[in-house]
Amino acid sequence: MKTQSYVNIDKELDIVHARQIGRDIARQIGFGTVDQARITTAISELARNIYLYAEKGRISIEVTDTFGHKGIIMTATDSGPGISDIRLVLEDGYTTSGGLGAGLPGVKRLMDEFDIQSDIGEGTTVKVVKWI
Repeated sequence: MKTQSYVNIDKELDIVHARQIGRDIARQIGFGTVDQARITTAISELARNIYLYAEKGRISIEVTDTFGHKGIIMTATDSGPGISDIRLVLEDGYTTSGGLGAGLPGVKRLMDEFDIQSDIGEGTTVKVVKWI
């Protein structure tokens, strides 16, 4: 099994592709169906953010095994406009796209680890981890 996969996010269909890869990897390493759904939801939200706000970027999906503790690391990277107020976008209900505003706060709740770095004019990187 591949331990790392990448999906370039350039068009809406790439979101579906990233979700499928994430689900397949999660199933292969032993996640149950509920956690598979959490993982695919997180990937979908991260990829959709790239598509909506940065237009192009990449989702990396990596298997990790640290001292016998297996998990999956998903990293969304873009070179978009960046986020001026990270605290604000992590508030429930905040949206700039007219959506439900569940995006990043939802991803944070679904995952075991969450980290976001963003620089104006440089882009954004969101790294999340789900442990088995």
